[in-house]
Amino acid sequence: MRVVLTRPQDDSERTAVALRAKGHDVLIAPLLRVEPVATKLTTAWGGLVVTSANAVAAMAANASRDALIKLPLYAVGKRTADAARDVGFATIVTAGGDVRDLLRVIVEQRADDKGPLLYLAGEDRAGDLIGDLTVRGIAAEMAVVYRAVQAPFADALIDALKNGEAGAVLHFSKRSAESYLAGATAAKVAAPALAVRHLCLSAAIAEPLTAAGAPQVAIAKRPDEAAMIELITPSKT
Repeated sequence: MRVVLTRPQDDSERTAVALRAKGHDVLIAPLLRVEPVATKLTTAWGGLVVTSANAVAAMAANASRDALIKLPLYAVGKRTADAARDVGFATIVTAGGDVRDLLRVIVEQRADDKGPLLYLAGEDRAGDLIGDLTVRGIAAEMAVVYRAVQAPFADALIDALKNGEAGAVLHFSKRSAESYLAGATAAKVAAPALAVRHLCLSAAIAEPLTAAGAPQVAIAKRPDEAAMIELITPSKT
């Protein structure tokens, strides 16, 4: 099956490795481009919180990097933790892969006992992590350090949709699903773009696709990449 990945380039390339190992043909056609947001970051924090490797990459170029990497870092999952380790963080607490688990870990460890936490976030976010921490008595603030900018449909994606060569499109964020729909309309391929299978990380991500009338929308059992791939090739166990 030819699987379309519309994530930012680096994320898509990592996912493509796992898909090709399963024997799938992959078309990488990023519809979002991640870029850092210039932000002055102070170092008077008890620790940092990140829910995306993109935040780590943006922080790496920050003028306060050398001081920030000495702070404890709470990462949403292994991939984000690995990215933080590559940047130079030594004290990393890794949650199980979703924000609910990250929240639980932060609260259990009373992570703000040495000072408020700083959440390094993207411009577009799902949920309210700061609010969730606050109601649980954890002091935290947020700094936006990166944004995702919409990109148009590549010619290869347009051709694949027109020719019926795309078997499924993977959607890892609501923003990417919305960008897919907008890009399809702009490229005048809205009908074939809706007709393919749409595999989504969560129900919230699936919403714009179902609202637009996509007939084949599936939601992963767990909010991780492995569960997304299982939607293409279901596990026999």
